[in-house]
Amino acid sequence: MTRTRTRLSDTTTTHRTTTRARTRHRAGAGLLLAGTLLTGCGAQPGEIPLSEIRAESPSPTPTPAVEPAVADATAGVVGADAATPTAPPALNGLIAGRVFLDQDRLTSAIFSVTADGRTRRQLTQPADRTRDDHPSWSPDGTTLAFDRTGGDSPGRIWTASADGQNARQLGSLCEAGTPECLNETETAPSWSPDGNQLAFTRTWGTSDPTTEQIQYSDLYVIAPDGTTAQRITFLTNDTPYSGTVTDPAWSPDGKQLVFSYRTSATGQPANSRALYIVNADGTGLRRLTPWELRAGDRANWSPDGSRIVFTTYPADPDNAPGGGIYTVHPDGTAVEALTPGPSDITYGVASYSPDGTAIAFAQAPAGGTSELYTMRADGSGVARVTDTPGPGEGRPNWGTAQPQS
Repeated sequence: MTRTRTRLSDTTTTHRTTTRARTRHRAGAGLLLAGTLLTGCGAQPGEIPLSEIRAESPSPTPTPAVEPAVADATAGVVGADAATPTAPPALNGLIAGRVFLDQDRLTSAIFSVTADGRTRRQLTQPADRTRDDHPSWSPDGTTLAFDRTGGDSPGRIWTASADGQNARQLGSLCEAGTPECLNETETAPSWSPDGNQLAFTRTWGTSDPTTEQIQYSDLYVIAPDGTTAQRITFLTNDTPYSGTVTDPAWSPDGKQLVFSYRTSATGQPANSRALYIVNADGTGLRRLTPWELRAGDRANWSPDGSRIVFTTYPADPDNAPGGGIYTVHPDGTAVEALTPGPSDITYGVASYSPDGTAIAFAQAPAGGTSELYTMRADGSGVARVTDTPGPGEGRPNWGTAQPQS
């Protein structure tokens, strides 16, 4: 995992479970990701001790999606002067997000806010220099999943009640003292539609001394009680240091996952990013967006499964302006821009409302801090939700949880 300091797109927890079946795969045991799409640096990782690895066949060779023509942005201008949103339908509950608590962005908490911005509440209570991030609502709105990284401590997955109470850490997949624990983190949890699984990012291995890229990064799923973990993707299994897999999100039917893949300086293509889709059983891996679009961070499916909303980032330092918010069909066709471009605005994660009529998203003006906004699903009707003094808010995830009385 590349250790870069970001703002809107920050990408970067233990009781032990005794019921897990632990197996190992050799690096060559999986099907290789052949061709020019994902060419590794040629290193041979040898035997990689991976806890909870899937015993079934890993992801097959991915096939790139059709490279669609990107539509011109015709949506209304995104700005703080947009109209106040109307009250959302009852199905649409609280929006969870991440807020930085200090100017140096070393401490962050999870908060919730109503779509009209009138009721806002900090849910988690991280220690100083600890980051709570990547909130994800359970389908029934009763539980939040998030990751917590404390100082130099590795990222781990936590869950809490909708009001922030009863916070607990899921067990780590690695066992202390084993090689697989080196630089091991587990982050970016995402609830499955049936509430029975959490998909998440796992990174582990040595760090490249030049790029600080971590050796391996792939997608896993785990039960909410921390048991029955399975590895889903093998993108870096035979191409170590090639990139970071992160920010999974489930399709509404639970059959697929969309996730972000960000290549390193040794990846192919180097220093780029795109979205991928994979079946929940690890088959059918394919690239969803063209590399030149530079899609990244957590994407989100519309409730009917017909579209995926995502954010793009320019080929500049993180938090640079010039990206946008787009939608695409799950087959990679019909890419459409919801935000105007070119722009001096920096956009962050976007999330559909539970009824699919609106989208919550983060944005920051040039030189400013990020706040949460909403817009209609077609990009019109933009309205500001938060206006909080401080370093900024981001990573919205719109759920069905209702405000506490």
